[in-house]
Amino acid sequence: MTFQKPPLNDSAEDRNPPVSNRDLLILLGLFLGVVVGVVWLLGLLVNNLVWLIPTQVEKTLGHLIVPAYERLAQPTPAQDVLNQLLQRLEQQLPEEQRQERDYRVLYVPDETVNALAVPGDVIIIYQGLVTQAESENELAMVLGHELGHFAHRDHLRSLGREILFRAIAATFLGDLGALQSVAVSGVSAISRSHYSQSQELQADEMGLTLLNAVYGHAGGATDFFRRLRQQRGSGIAFLATHPSPGNRVNKLERLIQERGYSVGKISPLPPSLVD
Repeated sequence: MTFQKPPLNDSAEDRNPPVSNRDLLILLGLFLGVVVGVVWLLGLLVNNLVWLIPTQVEKTLGHLIVPAYERLAQPTPAQDVLNQLLQRLEQQLPEEQRQERDYRVLYVPDETVNALAVPGDVIIIYQGLVTQAESENELAMVLGHELGHFAHRDHLRSLGREILFRAIAATFLGDLGALQSVAVSGVSAISRSHYSQSQELQADEMGLTLLNAVYGHAGGATDFFRRLRQQRGSGIAFLATHPSPGNRVNKLERLIQERGYSVGKISPLPPSLVD
């Protein structure tokens, strides 16, 4: 007797139907959701791991990064005055933020209007920024703001996730060669870095606290940022790395009122900082 296969019916042919556009969209959505989740988790991981980098490792990283800026800076009376002002602000920091720290300013004679917090306890101040300032109080607020970035370790986060992960790995492995490689990438990353609005507001809060502690009032706290707000769109580098001057002025004014700070007479720029 010959066996014959039964004819295929429609239900058999539809057991593996083609994937519909709707299914493809669902799969794509799930994939993008996973990618977004991974990126978010990486960011959260970096924000927590950045506190695990020891001060000494950060200083080692600074020894490798800072020379690139030291070659641009010049030891001038202007740099000495800025370091004296920084020292007055530093004395107002909590003890734990001064331990194992040696903050200093490098003054770069360039028309760039910017200031940077660099690993290794160094604040880069460009001549263009000093030229924009109209009082000592304004410069104190800028320096205090940069000290705020150090306190919150924003200067390390600015290196970027990839570079920071490499720095953390080198830290735990004790690999100096890897740190040197990180430093080369770090100089480029710092020049392109910018801070979030929340990071800026936190740094402003510390700058305001230090300004009031040094002068006994908050005069000059908003003057520099208010002037920058009026120059939006002028290509000033400070606006690229330190965004939202308008929001920051409003926040600072609210803080001054909430804290009951007075707004006293501002101090003129020291002669060595006046063109």
